[in-house]
Amino acid sequence: MIPGITVLVPFILIVVAGVYFQTVTGFGLSMIVMGMAGGMGVASVATLASVVSIVALVNSAVALRGTHHHINWRLIGYMVAGVLPASVLGVIVLDFLSDSAADIIQLLLGLVIAYGGINFAWRPKPLTSLSGRASFVYYGFLGGLIGGMFGIPGPPLIFHLYRQPMTLPQIRGLLIFINAVVALARTLFVGAQGQLGMDVIVLSAVCLPMVAIATVLGKRFPPPLSADAMRRLAFAVLVIMGMALMLPVLLGYWNR
Repeated sequence: MIPGITVLVPFILIVVAGVYFQTVTGFGLSMIVMGMAGGMGVASVATLASVVSIVALVNSAVALRGTHHHINWRLIGYMVAGVLPASVLGVIVLDFLSDSAADIIQLLLGLVIAYGGINFAWRPKPLTSLSGRASFVYYGFLGGLIGGMFGIPGPPLIFHLYRQPMTLPQIRGLLIFINAVVALARTLFVGAQGQLGMDVIVLSAVCLPMVAIATVLGKRFPPPLSADAMRRLAFAVLVIMGMALMLPVLLGYWNR
C-alpha cells in the first residue's frame, strides 16, 4: 500500500536529508532513513530497507560521477573481499545465537563503537601512514559481519577510513562505493527472491528525482567544514550508531 501525501512528503524530505549527508560524508543514508522513517508508518522495515538500497545505488552513481580518480581501487578490492562473505556469515551466525547471546554481543559492540567515536572525536588527527592491506580486509570483514547480524555495516569501515591519511574525497569515494556494492548485492538477492514489490518500486521511483538533486547539491555545496571538523562529525555519528545499537537492548532489559 502506498502512503498518502501527508506521509509521503515527510518521507521524501528524510530521504533527501539522508542522501545529502551520505554524499558529503560517505555514509549515514540507511541510519537516517531507517531511524527517522521507521516509525512513520510509511512501509514495513523490509520495504524501507529495499527502498534505501535502490536509493543508495542512484546516489552512488551520481556521487561517484567524475570522481573516479579519487578512488583507490586496490583498497576497494581488499574491503569488498571482507565485506561480502562476512555479510552472509553474519546472517548465519545470528540464526545460531540465542536471543540473550545476541543481545550481549550487540550491547558490547555498541559500547566499543561509541567509545571509539568519543575517543577519536576529541583527537581527529589521522594516522601518519596508510594502514596495511590486511587491515582493510579485516575492517571490511567486521563491517560485513556487523551488517549481517545487526543491519549496521558502516561503523568499522567509517572508523578505519576516517583515521587514514587520505583526503576527504578519497574517504567519501571509498565509503560510497562500498555502500553501492552492498546495496547492489542486497537488491539482487531480494529481487531474485521476488520480494521487490510494487510498493518498493513506487516509493523508490517517487524519491529518485529528489535523490539525484540532493546528491548534486551535496557535491557542489558541501558544508564549510575543515578536514578535522569533518572527522569530528564522522566520529560523533559513530557515537550515535553505537548508542543506536545499545538502546534497544537496554530498553528490552528495562521492560522485563
